[in-house]
Amino acid sequence: MTTTGLQLRSTVKEDNTLEITLVDVPIPEPGPDEVLVQVEAAPLNPSDLALLFGPADMTTMRVSGTAEQPVVSADIPAALMKMVAGRIGQSMPVGNEAAGTVIGAGASDAAQALIGKRVGIIGGAMYTQYRCVNAFMCLELAAGTTAAEGASCFVNPLTALAMVETMRMENHTALVHTAAASNLGQMLNRICMNEDVALVNIVRKVEQEAILKAMGAKYIVNTTSDSYYDDLTDALAETGATLAFDATGGGKLAGQILSCMEAAALRSMTEYNGYGSDVFKQVYIYGGLDRNPTTLTRNFGFSWSLSGFLLTPFLQKVGIEKSIQMRAKVAAEIKTTFASHYTKEVSLAEALSPEAISVYGKQTTGEKYLIKPQD
Repeated sequence: MTTTGLQLRSTVKEDNTLEITLVDVPIPEPGPDEVLVQVEAAPLNPSDLALLFGPADMTTMRVSGTAEQPVVSADIPAALMKMVAGRIGQSMPVGNEAAGTVIGAGASDAAQALIGKRVGIIGGAMYTQYRCVNAFMCLELAAGTTAAEGASCFVNPLTALAMVETMRMENHTALVHTAAASNLGQMLNRICMNEDVALVNIVRKVEQEAILKAMGAKYIVNTTSDSYYDDLTDALAETGATLAFDATGGGKLAGQILSCMEAAALRSMTEYNGYGSDVFKQVYIYGGLDRNPTTLTRNFGFSWSLSGFLLTPFLQKVGIEKSIQMRAKVAAEIKTTFASHYTKEVSLAEALSPEAISVYGKQTTGEKYLIKPQD
């Protein structure tokens, strides 16, 4: 009988290097409220890469070890070591979410009810062959749902739903979203179309425009277009959107959105005000696709806010009942509204190949990878 399984680990070492390994770990025994899941699929999300790679320069990566258990090493610039000083020497498991089949359970009714069921799971350390989690951290998937379909049932779907809920809670009436052709962005578009919410999509490539147009998205703005600022301001004026969620984080984009929101608001002002409009404008940064500093050119008045947004604090804020409602919606619409698409499926070992890392490490729209730990 198998007593161990492979798990992917990331370690920052004192010699300014990152080391990613596959190690054999004991298969855990579930506690009273826990289930043991045989992990069958786990997505490589942008939020996973921060822990997986840290600040390492992956152009310096080197591969050693064996084909079954490769070891990837890369250099970390000395100036960036302070960012990861707290994890030096710690072998850290990676992976936020996954899907698989429950093959063992503790004594509680909630745990026992999941035996033999395919579930989505969240809780970290998901790039592994076997994972123990509390039964509450499982989302039971409908019969006929594959592991690949259910693997991304937490992070992106719940974040997209949280954006719309935040809009309503904070009394906004429309949304802006960057990196809008991503898997999450496509989910958000489906939600907004289903619920008649105006959504302004910001992308940076013509190919990404095409993806959203094919879905039926109405407002699409390309940052590389000569008419970008005018297009964004027009879309904001037409929709009245005063709330944005920015996946890039760094650079000028968040400030540009605030500036165009102000320009849109000024169009309806009848009297001059030296302090700008009194329309409140909110941008939430929820990702870090751009590692450059966030730059603001303050030409958007004084009624604005720029802050961070994460899913877990949001769920804590809205409470268990609302969280359960959101999870139930995801489970019911996992093949439609919340469908995810992957360009390639890889084993744990294949995920550590230079070829794979060079693709999913770029975090490019349309190049999302799925790990199949049992392969």
